Amino acid sequence: MKDSKPSPGKGGLNAEIQSRIGHQLRAMYDDVVRQGVPDRFAELIRKLDGSGPSHPQINPTGDFDAKNSGRD
Repeated sequence: MKDSKPSPGKGGLNAEIQSRIGHQLRAMYDDVVRQGVPDRFAELIRKLDGSGPSHPQINPTGDFDAKNSGRD
């Protein structure tokens, strides 16, 4: 059975390099998460959450609701 892990001499990354990449990715992701959601996006989400029946609704099949085809 073949080993699924790449070996260092054949174009793969050794464990130390993978670990360093992982640490860098986590640091970058943590920085993005700390920035939070911009106010304009938060406002848009609030508007979408409060949308009434005049806006097209998606049913469980992924189609627009028959009441409104989305063409106002």
